Order: sequence, then structure tokens, then C-alpha cells
Amino acid sequence: MRLVIQGSAIRSQHLAAITHILPGYRGEQFTQVGQHAYYLPNQQDISLEVQHFCAAEKIDCAYVQNHFTLKNIGLAVMDMDSTLISIECIDEIADMCGLKPQVAKITESAMLGEIEFAESLRRRVKLLAGLDESALQRVIDERLQLNPGALEWIDCCKENGIRTMLVSGGFDFFAERVQAMTGIDYVRANSLEIINDKLTGNVLGNIVDAQAKADFLMQASAELGLKQAQVVAIGDGANDLKMMSAAGAGIAYHAKPLVQQQASYALNHSGLDGLIYLFST
Repeated sequence: MRLVIQGSAIRSQHLAAITHILPGYRGEQFTQVGQHAYYLPNQQDISLEVQHFCAAEKIDCAYVQNHFTLKNIGLAVMDMDSTLISIECIDEIADMCGLKPQVAKITESAMLGEIEFAESLRRRVKLLAGLDESALQRVIDERLQLNPGALEWIDCCKENGIRTMLVSGGFDFFAERVQAMTGIDYVRANSLEIINDKLTGNVLGNIVDAQAKADFLMQASAELGLKQAQVVAIGDGANDLKMMSAAGAGIAYHAKPLVQQQASYALNHSGLDGLIYLFST
């Protein structure tokens, strides 16, 4: 394994402190792979003391298996809301009609795994019945922003021949816009029913829930001829756990505690460009 540490808070004294904490340290030197990112090779065991130290210092820390490198990854599958972009689109749509608190409460419960996702989505969309379609465009124009490092990560994937896929429990209206902004290869998302320029409160077709996300990942992997170890998945909520477990590595991005506990690696203090350094050697 290699120990990867990163984050804007990193200082040289942190590197020195970590080498003193590491059990069985044999004099290896940190290699810098980004402005605020370093790795230490040849790690045999995970040190809880190092992990606790980094958490206290607001530094991301990961023990990454040696085979997880950019050159060995063939597919990166990503959640959209609060992962690739900074907002929960359905919450912002609800804000356009004064229903954000009610919808956001259901969203939060779903992301924490307290409510089954498909049911939570139906409840939230039902609250939006009668809203003018123009509200969707307003969310794009006024509020939709990529998370820090998103473009750098997608560009890095392209440079390394990694195919990219966005799988979202949100809506294709926004997912297709994000695809246009980033050049992501594949998009899967839900469709809102709109009649006479008004939201009906219904979702068309099968809902993209946790199992659907995992299924799309496995389908794309098979079509590309990839092994599980060549696939990474990035998400933040309980709805992402199945696709993360279906991948060779699941990365929790500024995620709920439940997701961090079950993920292979977690980024809490870095942008999405932290994925580049997680897999750089």
C-alpha cells in the first residue's frame, strides 16, 4: 500500500510528524504529487494513529492499494448532486416554490438511509406538482455549480483513457447540462413528467435508485470489458453505497458518516481533484 495524505492544511511539520508516528518506519520519503498532496510508498499496515492525527489536523488520509493507479483504472462512475455538483437539485427546485424545508428534510433522510430512496423521491416530486418548467432552467442559470476540482478530475480521466459515467437519482434535465459542461461519457438519471409546461408531480419510467446505480456501473463495466478492480465509484449518500461496493474502490466525497464508514477511501478536506492524487504514483 501507499499512504496518501492531502489537503490545503498540510505543512512540512505534518509530514515529519507522520513519519514519527508510523510503526516500523524505515526511512522512506514522501513524494509530492500535487500542490497539497503527498504519498509514502511501501506501507504494510494501516496505522489508526496516523488516521486520527490526520483527522485532527483536517488532512485527508488514505491507505491505497498499489494496483489502484490512474493507468489501471478504466471507468469512473460518479453521483451528481452534492458530489459532482454543489447542490441537491430537487431542493433548489423546491425553493422556487417555497417548499425547500419540506423537500430538504426528505432528501436528508434519504441520504442518511432512513427512507428508501425511491419512496423518498416520489414524495419529494409529488410536492412539486404544478410548478412551472421554467423553474428548472432557473436552477441551472442561478445555482448549478460544479464542485471544486471536478473539471480537473474529468480532464485527468480523459488524459488517462478512463471512461466517465454520471449516475444520478436526480434528473436528466440537470445531468445532461453537467455532461455538456464536463464532457462526461455516459449519463443515467430520472425524468420528470412535464405536461403543458408544468411539473405533474410524477417521475417517468423506472427510478434510478441505489440498485439501478449499481446495475448501470456493472453494465458499463461489462460492455467495456473491465474487471471490478478497474472501476472506481464516487458518492456522498446512502443511495450510492451499492454502486460503491460494486466497484473496485468506493470513494466517499464529503459524505455522510454512514458512507464514509463503508467506503474504501474518503475525501473530506480536498476537492474532486483529490481523486487525481489519490491514484497518482
